[in-house]
Amino acid sequence: MLNQANHVLKRVFGFDQFRASQQAIISNVLSQQNTLAIMPTGGGKSLCYQIPGIVFDGLTLVISPLISLMQDQVRQLNELAVPVCMLNSSLSSEDYQHNVKAIEQQHVKLLFLAPETVLQNSTLDLLSRVHVACIAIDEAHCISEWGHDFRPEYRQLYQLLERFPSAVCIALTATATPRVREDIKRQLHIADSSEYIAS
Repeated sequence: MLNQANHVLKRVFGFDQFRASQQAIISNVLSQQNTLAIMPTGGGKSLCYQIPGIVFDGLTLVISPLISLMQDQVRQLNELAVPVCMLNSSLSSEDYQHNVKAIEQQHVKLLFLAPETVLQNSTLDLLSRVHVACIAIDEAHCISEWGHDFRPEYRQLYQLLERFPSAVCIALTATATPRVREDIKRQLHIADSSEYIAS
């Protein structure tokens, strides 16, 4: 699968090689190991779930707290001809339904949503009808009540792992104290050996 990841890196994103620690993180995710990645902003964090999301058969959920971040990533990936969409309150009801239909028909590789949206019963029902291969949790420090940006909805995201037990999980953040990292790993069943800290 790492060969496929290298192929996607070159063909879709136009890079010849991975940056430091990207390859190890992606390899761990592709090996179905729940993973925690601590990477500085601008360090190529998003590729660590975008590439597995393209390689995996099935749907990758990307949980993000900021609609503006989702919109940017969806626009960039659409420009690269990667089939992605989002579900959030910024969409008209027409666009929302259009995206729901695309997900049901399995035309989407990566789905961007807020934690509030993914935990709604209607969303969980939709996702139970497709194959969820990967759950990527961006800004994962929001999970921890010891974090500077704690969001209670993030605390519920462990439910997704119970709901989709065959999906691999990757949690990503730019900043996390040791206490916050331990909290994230405990909540999301991440082994110490699957924690990567990029300088």
